[in-house]
Amino acid sequence: MKKTTLTSILLAAAMCMSIAGCAADTTTSASGSVVYSDNTSSSIQNTDSESSDTEAADQLRLGLGGNMNADGNHAGFGGFGEQSGSSAISSDTTIEVTMGSSALDTSDIFSKRDLSQIADLSDATTVTVADNKTITITEEGVYVIKGSAENCTITVNADKSAKVQLVLDGVSITNDDFPAIYVISADKCFVTTTDSTNTLSVTGEFMADGDTNTNGVIFSKDDLVLNGVGTLNVTSAYGNGIVGKDDVKVTGGTYSIATANHGIKANDSISVCGGTFTINTKKDGLHCENDDDGSVGWIYISDGEFNITASSDGIQATTILQIDGGTINIQSSEGLEASYIQINGGNITINASDDGINAARKSTAITTPTVEINGGETTITMGQGDTDGVDANGNIYVNDGTISVTGNSTFDYDGGGQINGATVIVNASQRTTLPTQMMRGGMNGGMNGGMGGFGGGRGGFGGRM
Repeated sequence: MKKTTLTSILLAAAMCMSIAGCAADTTTSASGSVVYSDNTSSSIQNTDSESSDTEAADQLRLGLGGNMNADGNHAGFGGFGEQSGSSAISSDTTIEVTMGSSALDTSDIFSKRDLSQIADLSDATTVTVADNKTITITEEGVYVIKGSAENCTITVNADKSAKVQLVLDGVSITNDDFPAIYVISADKCFVTTTDSTNTLSVTGEFMADGDTNTNGVIFSKDDLVLNGVGTLNVTSAYGNGIVGKDDVKVTGGTYSIATANHGIKANDSISVCGGTFTINTKKDGLHCENDDDGSVGWIYISDGEFNITASSDGIQATTILQIDGGTINIQSSEGLEASYIQINGGNITINASDDGINAARKSTAITTPTVEINGGETTITMGQGDTDGVDANGNIYVNDGTISVTGNSTFDYDGGGQINGATVIVNASQRTTLPTQMMRGGMNGGMNGGMGGFGGGRGGFGGRM
């Protein structure tokens, strides 16, 4: 897997296991090999747990030291802090971003084949799904998937250098407890829709494959690309919709995703430059997090149309969330969350019950959580109560574009807060300076000493709620 590098200059100071079964039929062509085998029930109960499952826990802000804002003034009593249940993932790498420049190096994210929405079928192998069968693809090639089946899994178990393309051509798979598409090994797997409607669903709790928690309707251990000109409906009654343990890219197609957990989840990165998405989830719409490497877990969006309804976050990244374009409509608890959020374009509408945009220290690779807005149109409407339109455990810089925030607490930041030529509308009134409640966290922490004394509970003097 090729990891995308991050631009420099500081802003501030497993084992592969195939599914058991007996081979019943084999079809071989010039483009690859396909093996049909009977499914077995040898899997064990999936006990997947995620650090994000505890995000609903009470927030805890730590630290006594004040942080200097851009004018040299202290941002209340509190320094940048952590959230209990959502602590920063450690990293030996420091990610440095130049304000005003692209936070991510986006020059080679998408390959020519990633962007091609029509598969080359000249040497394709046709595969018809069947009830209670595992269909294992072992060689590089293009495979057209057709038919309707129950408890059928398309498994890719090819060489680590192989590029495998699954072309969904009106396929429907409904499984009880295992992914409809399971990529065990490949260099990259493409899931491409023809001009057709395709439906993949898992109705029960996921079963594990050995040590692997196969907790997605589409589950890939290697790089995954979604594209095409058709529709893909994904339903997961107990788990995630689409899961990639490395990079997930989407360049085209129409997606309707309904899940109990995250809609689209990746370990290292999610990159989107096209497609239409309707996501309804009881967790996050898009979620990117690598528990073992705090230098990755980023999301990049340059185009696409998103309609996300989420019980938790609309879009959450661990390190950087960069939006360059697209139309994004979110109704959620929190709209956008990451350590560093950069909005360079697009039309974003957020209705949130907690924070509209939240820059929190989710990775130690980001030294200062920051919201940077350089363009686009962003509209945030907040619910009643202790909510923030734009919340940063660090800095907020609004350099260009238009942002309109309606709510009780519109901007809340611990460090610097600047408007540098952008249009900022707060509760229907245009502003030339950012409002702030910088003292709010320190006062709340100090006054609530009964919840943890002088230095604890809700942060003590240490920080912002």
